[in-house]
Amino acid sequence: MIKAEELQSLQSGHRARLRKKFLDGQLAEYEILELLLTYAIPRRDVRTLSRQLYKKYGSIHQLLSAPVESLMENEGIKGNTATFFKVIHKLMELEYKSVFDGAPIFHNFEKLENYCKILLGGKSVEEFHIFYLDSQYKLIKDDLHSTGTIDWAAVYIREIVKKALDLNAHSIVMLHNHPSACTSFSSQDILITQELESALDKLGIKLYDHLLVSGDVIYSARNMHLLDKNLK
Repeated sequence: MIKAEELQSLQSGHRARLRKKFLDGQLAEYEILELLLTYAIPRRDVRTLSRQLYKKYGSIHQLLSAPVESLMENEGIKGNTATFFKVIHKLMELEYKSVFDGAPIFHNFEKLENYCKILLGGKSVEEFHIFYLDSQYKLIKDDLHSTGTIDWAAVYIREIVKKALDLNAHSIVMLHNHPSACTSFSSQDILITQELESALDKLGIKLYDHLLVSGDVIYSARNMHLLDKNLK
């Protein structure tokens, strides 16, 4: 039988090897998750737990995006570890958002997509965000407009128009999510998009795009020709 001191020594050696492989850029994604867990749970062997979590969530991104309640449903994950993951997730969100400071949000569309995925990926209910932009398409405000249910969130056109005027916005981008993966815009999504576009157009404000996060996919109403006024 392995003594406690010997087990601790083996774990310490394994973790040292993980850290070295990480610094050498040689860790697989599931091993990076294991390394993360060693800092959140320093006195346990987390190899089995890391593999179980990776199998369940499919990627580190989906794990970090998961609600605290979902994380704590896993045996071995308690409040401190769940909070540790959400802190990392928040830092990623802030890092992606900082890219937009003083620059048009579309200057690097890949980073905009990553920000949207970090913001809404893994959410268990729908959220609507409105990005208010100035005349150079720089972000004035990312506003959480509403939080709804698993398949619905309210859009209040009058409130969006009022805030756009208050912020002197030149254009806006709608953003929302579908908790179910790989589902594109619904007929109701399209209708409310066109209604908001019409209301803003009367005031000289452009609805530049409506982005939808569904799993790891980003749908663009602009690219799907659902915003014909903006494409003329």
